[in-house]
Amino acid sequence: MKVLAPGKLILSGEHSVVYGQPALAMAVNRYVTVTATPQLAPHISFDLSDFDYQRRLSLTALHSLKNRIKQKYKRFLNGDYTIRRVLHKPVELAQVAFSLFFEALNIKLTQGINIHMESTIPVGCGMGSSAATVLSIARAIANHLEVDLSSEMFMRLGREAENLQHGYSSGLDLQVSLHGGCLYLKDNHISLRSVPTLPMFLINTGLPKTTTGECVETAARHFKTSNIAEEFAAVTNAMDAALQSGSLQNVQHAIQENHQLLTRINVVPELVYQFITEVEQCGGAAKICGAGTVAGNNAGVVLVVTDDVSGLTDLCARYHYSLLPIQGESRGVHVV
Repeated sequence: MKVLAPGKLILSGEHSVVYGQPALAMAVNRYVTVTATPQLAPHISFDLSDFDYQRRLSLTALHSLKNRIKQKYKRFLNGDYTIRRVLHKPVELAQVAFSLFFEALNIKLTQGINIHMESTIPVGCGMGSSAATVLSIARAIANHLEVDLSSEMFMRLGREAENLQHGYSSGLDLQVSLHGGCLYLKDNHISLRSVPTLPMFLINTGLPKTTTGECVETAARHFKTSNIAEEFAAVTNAMDAALQSGSLQNVQHAIQENHQLLTRINVVPELVYQFITEVEQCGGAAKICGAGTVAGNNAGVVLVVTDDVSGLTDLCARYHYSLLPIQGESRGVHVV
């Protein structure tokens, strides 16, 4: 029995959602897959194939690891650490997530558990890999131990785990991976939308040099000293209306406006800005879909809406960017 948690794309509202503004996001058919199986040894084994990582830890060791990391997070909140120093390596997110959810269940373990995890979601590229990791592990534990977890518990503990990765999780990635489909989120209220069927493409510009948490920290000064959050909200609502009406031209206009706002908060590197400019010159529209970056040339994934598939393919080849085939995913975290 496997648990799959989908990745996501933010169609509009990245960064501003942290400040209570609306966002539009869509689950996509790329997943973190987790299998939880019993083992005789009284340990928790982590087999994380994407990181070439295999290790067995006792529940006591996992508890200690979680507490050490939470102490480092407190130092981040106090300004002593950057968010990059909280988690020492990516596998720790999976281990902390296991510890958080298992301890919340308050169940005595009679045998060990083997956690096998693999992913088709590019890590660190704005597609919600950390949220999908947390939720797939949590759902796998619950299924393995035959207990129910409420959506509220998924979100509360998932956000606690995600904070350790990103600093201040908006919960957006978790909501999309938990529920699937296309969602409009505002003030913790979710409204379902039809999954877009417009000609949408995903371009991977490469792993950003900086983390989501670092980008959020950098962008914060723009949101605290201007009304740009309200400008993001207006663009998100325009995008929502355009998607519901099926107007390709209006969707492209909203994407172009969103791109300019992201550029103003300094999370779009020059090389990616040039690429997006060329997309626009060919009649398309494009924007980064994650946090972006505040250093280097890579910005994770870029959403492109265009009818000119061959032109986009040629453009990606010139920039040495990969074009990922994606579809909307109506299902959230689920068992197969």
